[in-house]
Amino acid sequence: MINTTWLRTFCTLVEVGHFTRTAERLHMTQSGVSQHISKLESQLDIALLIRQGKQFSLTHAGKKLYSEASDILLKLSSLEQQMREDSAFEGRVRLMSPGSVGLKLYPKLLSLQQQHPKLIIDYRFAPNPDIEQALVNHEIDIGFMTTISASETISCQVIATEALMLVTPASVETPSWETLIQLGFIDHPDGAHHASMLLSANYPNFQHSNDFEQKGFSNQIALILEPVSRGLGFTVLPAHAVAAYQKPQLIKSHYLPTPVSETLYLATKRDHVLPNRMQTVIDEVKRWL
Repeated sequence: MINTTWLRTFCTLVEVGHFTRTAERLHMTQSGVSQHISKLESQLDIALLIRQGKQFSLTHAGKKLYSEASDILLKLSSLEQQMREDSAFEGRVRLMSPGSVGLKLYPKLLSLQQQHPKLIIDYRFAPNPDIEQALVNHEIDIGFMTTISASETISCQVIATEALMLVTPASVETPSWETLIQLGFIDHPDGAHHASMLLSANYPNFQHSNDFEQKGFSNQIALILEPVSRGLGFTVLPAHAVAAYQKPQLIKSHYLPTPVSETLYLATKRDHVLPNRMQTVIDEVKRWL
């Protein structure tokens, strides 16, 4: 592979046309310039210059090398500048999270993109196993998970907690065990897990979400509370999903005697230095949560 330092010296010499002025421009000695040219000729095993005292002219190979090398060095210089810039507000950021926290974060990230249009937000809603796999496969840059990843290639750090809420139709004032049994359960992909966490801590009779008659199911985070609002049952959801519901007057969130929260983890590839734009998003998310 051609030494780019020697190549840069050669191209500068061709452009300046003088060994001494080339040395001054590159902050080298004149002998250093001569050594770079000699080493480049030796590496390529071809003469690049025809020396005539203090003057020189290019051989055919020298002209061809300069023609090709000047473009290459320009592209390398441009690439180096782009790498140094590493804009905090430009480029694509790929994120993935469970639905509830996504309902809170996605609108705020869109507002951030409106402020910085060159920052492209690519946001997906997914369960924890899919988030973990996407990180392992380099399909996303940042994940938010409610469980710690088992993969040794992923680093997880606590970023926030989110309360779990018991949600009933608005007509329910006190959610007794008997009232919940009568209402029945509106299930969702994390329904059994969330119900077990919150209800086992507050109702001695609770054993499993199957204790309740299932009155409905939805895998769309924004629609889970729709049957609840129509009096068809109750459910347990993280607080951000409840706060995002568009008809809050039709539901009632209950703060039970023993609060229970889920821990939210920031998940990234271990030992991977994140570009500035991703660090910008992480810093903003921490502020919002």
